[in-house]
Amino acid sequence: MKTDKNIVELLGEKADFYLEHVCEKITKDELQTPSKANIDKVFVQSNRNPQVLRSLSQLYNHGNLAGTGYLSILPVDQGIEHSAAFSFYKNPDYFDPENIIKLAIEAGCNGVASTFGVLGLNARKYAHKIPFIVKINHNELLTYPNKYDQTLFGKVKNAWDMGAIAVGATIYFGSAESNRQLKEIAEAFEEAHSLGMATILWCYTRNENFKTEKKDYHAAADVTGQANHIGVTIQTDIIKQKLPTNNFGFKEIGFGKYDDEMYKTLTTEHPIDLCRLQVANCYMGKIGLINSGGGSKGESDLTEAVTTALINKRAGASGLIMGRKAFQKPFIRGIELLHSVQQVYLEDSITIA
Repeated sequence: MKTDKNIVELLGEKADFYLEHVCEKITKDELQTPSKANIDKVFVQSNRNPQVLRSLSQLYNHGNLAGTGYLSILPVDQGIEHSAAFSFYKNPDYFDPENIIKLAIEAGCNGVASTFGVLGLNARKYAHKIPFIVKINHNELLTYPNKYDQTLFGKVKNAWDMGAIAVGATIYFGSAESNRQLKEIAEAFEEAHSLGMATILWCYTRNENFKTEKKDYHAAADVTGQANHIGVTIQTDIIKQKLPTNNFGFKEIGFGKYDDEMYKTLTTEHPIDLCRLQVANCYMGKIGLINSGGGSKGESDLTEAVTTALINKRAGASGLIMGRKAFQKPFIRGIELLHSVQQVYLEDSITIA
């Protein structure tokens, strides 16, 4: 079966680089790869209660990717994290929170992730029409000087009351406040599980020392992979992480535990291998990894989005959580972009590397 012509054309001269690569360090046979049997294979024997399994099932079995084991989630919390004016000036329609939910529904997303305010204001109208994921903490931008901290904006019970099937949260691993954030979110996720909700963790890294004179290692495969590994330790059901841009973070920054042989044994410089290391740190794929779509750059967004989806899928990860590339465009174009990303996961010829 040939790969979709439009995908090949978007990739251009790099098509073979991405489509023909085979991971030889950590092989696909070592992974729990996404499938419609994900929940049965991973969570049925776990300590998650049956209502959590039901919530996960609602998420994985909604939208255009229903029953595939993959996720396409629309996240819009940038009004807090990046300021509303800066986030929505390209498309002011999204100051109205109902349009955020409408975009996720029309695009066939598995779920929509947003704030207490956005989802709560529309809960009675939409909570039964698309899975709600309430983002319970944020780095609000008005603290000056800004600092790498996440503040809880509400209680887990509030999310449950509005009909949410999951809560999401961010931990800034490496930041001065990360230990407190880790404790807070571990406790919040325990409460969410007790109420029957699934949990998604934004495993981001933040520390000025992670950026050296040579490179920025905030998205290094080894550093982000360890953030993922801590994230699954607090029993997160789905990990959100940035796609790795390089490697050797521990070595070049000069902290943590590392050995030259670990890099040679586990990965190469190929972007699919780097993402495979992130997947391995999520209990060899048993906990789904979704990568973020990144900011909007304009004309290159479609190619970047499809490439990110391709790397994610071929690495053995579980989908994308993409916001700005979609909602900072006219409504129809946002839908088209999300459909193009979803097509990567629906394309049977694009296999695990």
